[in-house]
Amino acid sequence: MSASEIERTLVRLAHEIVEKNDGSDNVGLVGIKRRGVPLAQRIAGLIEKIEKHPVDTGVLDISFYRDDLSTNGPRPVVTPGAIGFDVNGRDIILMDDVLYTGRTIRAALDALFDHGRPRSVQLLVLIDRGHRELPIEATYTGRTIPTSRREIIEVKLNEVDGQEQVLLMELVD
Repeated sequence: MSASEIERTLVRLAHEIVEKNDGSDNVGLVGIKRRGVPLAQRIAGLIEKIEKHPVDTGVLDISFYRDDLSTNGPRPVVTPGAIGFDVNGRDIILMDDVLYTGRTIRAALDALFDHGRPRSVQLLVLIDRGHRELPIEATYTGRTIPTSRREIIEVKLNEVDGQEQVLLMELVD
């Protein structure tokens, strides 16, 4: 995806959020660090233009540790921290760049509920590449890109990487 394709996709997703939630009055956007955060901020700006009022936007910090598989296992470790607004009773849209196995989202849900009890949680991803290991499905998907396990999706965003594109790359042995 090029920068303009990413922008058009985010505009479409912002409109879908507003439509599905009958506006944005009760909506809160939560980006999963790292690349979910700029997605949440950009979509918040787009929704603000549509709805003519700001949308609460927060950050959920999840760090990966893939140490000794026999003791920890290959799972995300959630770092506690403030989201930035009260999630209780809100319609939360959890955002990430790529949905793959679902393990990051499962950990993010655990972290989110440590901060309170939202009315609902919806998931937005820029790219869904398949290969789920858990029964997790996105409510809003920018693009579905079927991949093999030998391929990776690399999302580059200006705010994090200084460039804007989505790449499909094959792993080399």
